[in-house]
Amino acid sequence: MVKCPVCDGAIDVDEEDVDEGDTISCDECGADLRVTGTDPLEVESAEELDEEEDDDEDFLEDEEEEEDEDWK
Repeated sequence: MVKCPVCDGAIDVDEEDVDEGDTISCDECGADLRVTGTDPLEVESAEELDEEEDDDEDFLEDEEEEEDEDWK
């Protein structure tokens, strides 16, 4: 059993059936959740994680552009 970080609803998940990185859905609010840990079971909103990854990629691209400009 794990708590949905979006709606705080209880999600019945068999910890042996999921691995880190798997995506599950909340039965109450329908949010997509990504398993971030298995011992203990931890989940985060997949949408929030995707936004963070996009921000990280944007930051890295900006850094690469600045390095390219420094070489000119």
